Amino acid sequence: MIIDFNKNNDGLVPVIIQDSETKNVLMLGYMNTEAYEKTLETQKVTFYSRSKQRLWTKGEESGNYLNLVSVKNDCDNDTLLIQVNPNGPTCHKGTDSCWAEANTENFGFISKLEDTIESRVKAGNSEKSYVASLFASGINKVAQKVGEEAVEVVIEAMDNNDELFLEESADLLFHYLMLLQAKKFKLKDVVKVLKARQK
Repeated sequence: MIIDFNKNNDGLVPVIIQDSETKNVLMLGYMNTEAYEKTLETQKVTFYSRSKQRLWTKGEESGNYLNLVSVKNDCDNDTLLIQVNPNGPTCHKGTDSCWAEANTENFGFISKLEDTIESRVKAGNSEKSYVASLFASGINKVAQKVGEEAVEVVIEAMDNNDELFLEESADLLFHYLMLLQAKKFKLKDVVKVLKARQK
């Protein structure tokens, strides 16, 4: 890997630290050649501290090391993306990231949909909310609805109408997310099981 440490006068390149599992950005630091080489040698991310004017291994005092998973160089060879397995909070203020965001698994739109389902259930307005009304009917009704949607997906899979197949697939996923919440779970719990099965 070619890294252009000479592009800037100080010999430093910016380093973006990303959790290898959640894909959340945890912090930004800087490396010189020595910091990069020590990171590869120890498998713990080491920066060059501009304030301390020395090499600094993240976690050397707190124990919250950033365990190296992978290193990627950008298109100009002057910025690194380092994926890590963090051993505790990353920020010196005790938060998961330097932006005070929780380092939790996020599935983008699906996570937002889960939040919407949760808020509708909590609001409990069964007259205006389909989600609230289905939850009010009990878990048996929610489970039954998942079964109905699954059958409809299978039926559409045997047909040639891709649009209807996708529509029914969306209905199935939506109702499955509701069933998970009715059982006090979220999609991340299912993903955890799938990851445990990975060989």
